[in-house]
Amino acid sequence: MRRAAAVVLGIGLLAGCATRSDQVAPSAADPATYAGWDCDRLHDELDTVQQRAADVAYAVDSRVGNNMIALGLGVTVFWPALLAMRPDGLEATQLAELKGRYEALRTVLARQSCPPASETMAAQRQAALPVALGDRLVYEERSATGAPVHLLGMQVTALRRDQIEFRVDLDNKPFDQAWRQDLAGNTVLESRAPLLGWRRLLKSDLSLGQVLSGDLAAADQVRATARVRGQVVATGPQTIAGRRFDVAVIELFGEAPATSAGVAGLDQASTRLDGVMAVDRTNGLLLRLELRCANPEFSVRRRLVRVEGAPRP
Repeated sequence: MRRAAAVVLGIGLLAGCATRSDQVAPSAADPATYAGWDCDRLHDELDTVQQRAADVAYAVDSRVGNNMIALGLGVTVFWPALLAMRPDGLEATQLAELKGRYEALRTVLARQSCPPASETMAAQRQAALPVALGDRLVYEERSATGAPVHLLGMQVTALRRDQIEFRVDLDNKPFDQAWRQDLAGNTVLESRAPLLGWRRLLKSDLSLGQVLSGDLAAADQVRATARVRGQVVATGPQTIAGRRFDVAVIELFGEAPATSAGVAGLDQASTRLDGVMAVDRTNGLLLRLELRCANPEFSVRRRLVRVEGAPRP
């Protein structure tokens, strides 16, 4: 935690003139709005406010070229740094409103002497998931057109309040690192198996026609290496691998580095990237990913073929 805070502080010092200020005032929000809410509901709303603030901050950072979330820090770590940001325009208004709601919620939580939020996903939410703790999702994985087919296994090992964690194997050979995603489906990049991941791309309320933007990170790289945009082109229930999912299909397009040497920028050649992604709208579980790109780091086909039920005791 100390190292993460130091990194955030360092970035703030480098770009303080452009995006940082201690003069941002929250919009007034009345704690009475949340009167009568129980502690669980208050914590859920606080999670929503923090996640939304992180999304707005990502758009701000992208515009000014200072992407603190690109470090892969969690929302909870990022939130204190966000409180000192002063962007311009619509985002400033949104952040001020979110900060006001955040303070009002914290006030009510303190008044009601609410205990810290549980780290475990609520039982009601677990019951609504199309997969359960211990289930193993099996994907066909191709790194490029014509490449050998591998079987990628992702077993659900933890259902947390804000994340799902998987144990990952390729052709039954386990990776040392786990794969973690938030409940919108975005990869948590500070600790993940060496697979292509995505950050800030998916939202928890995907709807038909919605426009998205985010980053892709190549295998074994922590920093974002490709910028992508997408649009939700289809939604609806679908049975895949014997399970019922609420599917969103997203067309993707963007640019990636022409080589795997690092982050694409103004001084580095780039190449076109396009493809399609299908996810479950309730929790972001990946169902299909097809990316086409001249850079092999970003040319991949991943398709869910079966779900193996959790072993019975």
